[in-house]
Amino acid sequence: MRLDRLTRMMVAGCVFALSAMTATAGDAERGRSLAYTCMGCHGIENYKNAYPKYSVPKLGGQNPAYVVAALGEYRAGNRWHPTMQGLASTLSDEDRADLAAWFASVAEAKPGAKLVGTPPAKAEACTACHGQNGAGTMDEYPDIGGQHADYLAQALNDYRLGKRKNAIMAPFAQQLTREDIAALAAYFSKQPGLVTPELR
Repeated sequence: MRLDRLTRMMVAGCVFALSAMTATAGDAERGRSLAYTCMGCHGIENYKNAYPKYSVPKLGGQNPAYVVAALGEYRAGNRWHPTMQGLASTLSDEDRADLAAWFASVAEAKPGAKLVGTPPAKAEACTACHGQNGAGTMDEYPDIGGQHADYLAQALNDYRLGKRKNAIMAPFAQQLTREDIAALAAYFSKQPGLVTPELR
């Protein structure tokens, strides 16, 4: 099957991003103690961000290399969220790695054997990095299976509007209509995967 231009661009972007990222193993037990601050939002099932209103993302089982990278993006100002930018600016590289290790250890975001529902047409471009079932194809890519639909929609809209900066996601999101975003978010949210973490 011939790939369209957008899909080829996504694949090339994924390869480029992978070459620019490195993963550091963290100490999950130390990350557990650091996570108390995070759990005031991320540890409450269906907790909502105040404005704009959307569900705080599930992090249980998330790929640790992605969590490290995302915190770095907040610290660099490439992701818009005042609370997260403030928190990320206080974290050392070791802190980020330890938090990421703990969130990953809380649950394994393993995809189901079968897809839930039918992938939307625009999902084809997502599969190079996120797989058909929302499981990141490499450690640096986020698992999105099981994530809150309204959070996924918010993230895609933020990329589309430039509130999140990313060489892969921004041009992809700018090709999407609101209907496309809603369909993608609904589909990936129904796949098994991420959970709301609990401190044990």
